[in-house]
Amino acid sequence: MDKIMSTRIDEAVIQHINALAKRLGTSKKAVLENAIRCYLEKIEAEQGFDILEYTCGSWQRDESPAETIEIIKESVRRSQERYKR
Repeated sequence: MDKIMSTRIDEAVIQHINALAKRLGTSKKAVLENAIRCYLEKIEAEQGFDILEYTCGSWQRDESPAETIEIIKESVRRSQERYKR
């Protein structure tokens, strides 16, 4: 699903995007998406930066899955008891 993003871009850059889209016979959206993908690949190669490791590491926890489940269950129990009163 596509999301809308609003940003201010220098007019010269917009003209370059328009010209490139016309030359390639594609949309401006495709030009921007491909440019960002290429930039990300370049940064990852130069700096050893893995976007998935950076953004998806939240599943790595210090506690075991059983401990995580118990913490969640206790939190739910406390929440339910608060509303019984």
